[in-house]
Amino acid sequence: MSTKFAGIHHVTAIADDPQKNVDFYSGVLGLRLVKKTVNFDDPGSYHLYYGDAAGKPGTIMTFFSWPGARRGRTGTEQVSSTSFTVPEDSLGYWAERFVKHNVRFEQPKKRFGETVLGFEDPNGLTIELVARPDRAGGEAPEGPVPAEHAIRGISGVTLSERSGEATADMLANLLGFEKVAEEDGRTRYLTTRSGGSFADVLVRPDGPAGRVSVGTVHHVAWRAPDDETQEEWREKLLYHGFHVTPVLDRRYFHSIYFREPGGVLFEIATDPPGFTIDEAKEHLGERLKLPPWLEEDRERIEQDLPPVRQPQQKG
Repeated sequence: MSTKFAGIHHVTAIADDPQKNVDFYSGVLGLRLVKKTVNFDDPGSYHLYYGDAAGKPGTIMTFFSWPGARRGRTGTEQVSSTSFTVPEDSLGYWAERFVKHNVRFEQPKKRFGETVLGFEDPNGLTIELVARPDRAGGEAPEGPVPAEHAIRGISGVTLSERSGEATADMLANLLGFEKVAEEDGRTRYLTTRSGGSFADVLVRPDGPAGRVSVGTVHHVAWRAPDDETQEEWREKLLYHGFHVTPVLDRRYFHSIYFREPGGVLFEIATDPPGFTIDEAKEHLGERLKLPPWLEEDRERIEQDLPPVRQPQQKG
């Protein structure tokens, strides 16, 4: 199978208070709330999706909201950071914005020739802004962040591993990633050299094991262009001995899940049908959307969920 992933489809993390999550990712980071729905496996909790103006795959960060859950721990067997792309000359703007909104951030640093600005969201989730000269990417949403400084999409993730050998073998020899660089215990793999996403394998043999809960990443999803390609991937993974879920209907895409050898949960998600299947582009994220099989329980679900308003735009 010669097909490569076009890049990351989305990253899903865990938050506590849903309104606080909306206010930060839309109000501070300027991402658009493109879908307000529930966790299909746990309809009593929100699943919130953020992205560019159209909800394009590759720009999407999603959150399960678990109010009252304990804080997780970032460590090995996890995605330890998610990286967004911003225009090359925008990091000064973002540093000033973070100071203004009391966002904890680190001093910029160089990594693989790029400048990286790391920070934490309100739940302690590690996020990075990577400055890149290419302005291509998602369609900048209308909101508090000027289009010339807006986040363009997700450039990659860091996989923290106790031992990276098996993970590296899977990425390069089974999933078709290309190894491109090594630096300070970190090895970079690209889905494709022409505009893809990166997976950095960071080896921490003595690092603490991660604990998935609030403030951590739940999984990372890679893009499949259609159902047929996804099924090919599923058959290939099963052939090589991986436990892979059946195809699951996530309404806006179809999904399969498996764990890479280091323990990180991977998903392969289809690009179609997309987020406009039940809302027009100009109205994305305005109403609570439920899949057809949950509509009969709408009244109960809405009563159980805390109200979430459109993001407070923070200039």
